[in-house]
Amino acid sequence: AKTYVIFDGDKDMWAYAYMKGWSVNHRVNFDLDDAHELFRMPRAVDEEYVKRRLRQRMAQTKVFVVLVGESTRYLHRYVRWEIEEAIKNDIPIVVANLNGQNGIDEELCPPILRNHLAPHVPFKVDKLNHALTDFVNNYNRYRYK
Repeated sequence: AKTYVIFDGDKDMWAYAYMKGWSVNHRVNFDLDDAHELFRMPRAVDEEYVKRRLRQRMAQTKVFVVLVGESTRYLHRYVRWEIEEAIKNDIPIVVANLNGQNGIDEELCPPILRNHLAPHVPFKVDKLNHALTDFVNNYNRYRYK
């Protein structure tokens, strides 16, 4: 199953690129089986087409990572919609704070995630890797606590 990364494509592409780089670096313990590699999409297509293709990616996803940057909370067309889909389909979500904060960032976190079961970790390879491994492997146990 895949990892689906949600982020501000205009401002936070650098962080997504870091994750892809960590994954291919043999000296870094980080595995990104990227859902975005499924079903390539042309850049300029209508919203319904994009959402249909994204749902196909999500159907093969085991965990969502939300990269929280300065403007993530304001993005509704795709970012909020993707988070809603993850919640609706009960897929684990890990939140990575690009500002390095450990724990929920009340100011930057999208409101939909403020009361949702999800670890909020700094955007650091070791912290993100641990959250992904532990949270996904123990998701059902955490859910019922």
